[in-house]
Amino acid sequence: MASSCTVSIDVGTGSTRAALVDPAGTILTIEAREYDQIVPAYGWSEQRPEDWWDACQSVLLAVTARARDLGLTIEAVSACGQMHGTVLIDADGRLARDTAPLWNDKRTLDYVRAFEAEENVADWLGRTANPPTPAWPAFKLQWLRDNDPAAWGRTATVFMPKDYINLQLTGERAMDWTDAACSFLMDPATGQWSDATIARLGLDKSMLPPIRLPYEILGTVTRQAAARTGLAQGTPVLVGGGDYPVALLGSGVCKPGLASEVAGTSSIVTLISERPVLDPQISNTGTPEGNWGAFVLLEAGGDSARWARRVFHDNQLSYGDILARAETAPAGSEALFFLPYLMGERLGEHRNSRAQYFGLGSRHELAHMHRALLEGVGFAVNRHLKVMEDATGTRPEVLIASGGGAKADLWLRIKAAIYNRPILIPREAECGIVGAAVLADFALGRSASIEASASRLVAHEREIVPDPAWAETYGAMQPVFDRLYDAAQPFYNDLDRLAAGATTGPRQ
Repeated sequence: MASSCTVSIDVGTGSTRAALVDPAGTILTIEAREYDQIVPAYGWSEQRPEDWWDACQSVLLAVTARARDLGLTIEAVSACGQMHGTVLIDADGRLARDTAPLWNDKRTLDYVRAFEAEENVADWLGRTANPPTPAWPAFKLQWLRDNDPAAWGRTATVFMPKDYINLQLTGERAMDWTDAACSFLMDPATGQWSDATIARLGLDKSMLPPIRLPYEILGTVTRQAAARTGLAQGTPVLVGGGDYPVALLGSGVCKPGLASEVAGTSSIVTLISERPVLDPQISNTGTPEGNWGAFVLLEAGGDSARWARRVFHDNQLSYGDILARAETAPAGSEALFFLPYLMGERLGEHRNSRAQYFGLGSRHELAHMHRALLEGVGFAVNRHLKVMEDATGTRPEVLIASGGGAKADLWLRIKAAIYNRPILIPREAECGIVGAAVLADFALGRSASIEASASRLVAHEREIVPDPAWAETYGAMQPVFDRLYDAAQPFYNDLDRLAAGATTGPRQ
């Protein structure tokens, strides 16, 4: 057994995890601590950065104790984290605001609409690599500036979630280029903050930290952090990256032409290219190895399953139990559809879209509803995949799956049939954890390139091929799903008005 390892940290939306990873890419032990999203209003979503740090301390204490039991030396710490969550830090390194709006928060929608009304969005694609969306930190910063001036006045630095953890570990301030590329504030041509975009949005460049590469060493574990985490003082800590691009790396998707679906709280379909794909329906992120990932995203992927577990079962059943129930229903759920827009959508005119079941009849039971939910996520992702293929002229012959959804066998078989192409499964499903280990491997000088580190640490263990009968059923259902998607859009503004009326109470 190896005498050394690295520690990977993944600051997710549902939990923070830490793991020991050996030099071959095998996860030796992993610990997780959960926390909740805070939803003060429809479309809002935030968390307390202190909850991330509390969870991080807990999982690090557990894995460092395990490393001591195994006689392992921890050579480096590498973190990835949920993207876009906008954390405000004061000059002393304390939180300037107790909560941070998350990636799926829509409170900035009016700012995005104002930008779209005043600007030709197509002109900005080359400047930002992305269309405007409520997810981007640029618009979150506008909202925070205007709606929490006290916190804004105390702010010295803006962080993403993993940057806050890195600050607690090292005392150093930086943001990596994968997170910066998805901020709407970075110039894709230079890889630096865009003075023109920052000025256009009325923001303060001095609040933005230096942009560094994910595999650089940010600093070392401080004495205080060592006491709280069990890590040795002086252990190198990497800059790290966004959880999604790091998971791409950890699934082996790190060369142009490769495609991926990261199925976590959201579902993201990505095609790797050398340059951003400039299309108003497509977003782009920088990747750890220096390419670009053109992607489309479904906000409520795994979050749909989390919602069903809470609403239908009061969180008393496991996800495995729910999948087992879903498997008792036939493919197609007897013509029951689920539109999985529980958190709206990131792009497009109807970011305020809602979820719905359509086609319910007396013959349907809870098993049908569970299977329809799984299928609805597949139909929505497949619709996004078609948008990607039309924009790039490329049809990937296989998708590589990662994220928590890559552990759900039934869901993978449903998706393979809906996409009508094979899905490859990495040996380690925790691709963010493995991707962070790949970064550490390269930073420690074990390989000549990140791609070489990925080639050595990442392996694919099985292939899910489409069931022909299921593919035929789903092929007939996809056009109906697409028509339902289009037909529902005129009602979303009506629902907003009704919801607003409900919050004001009955008329006198």
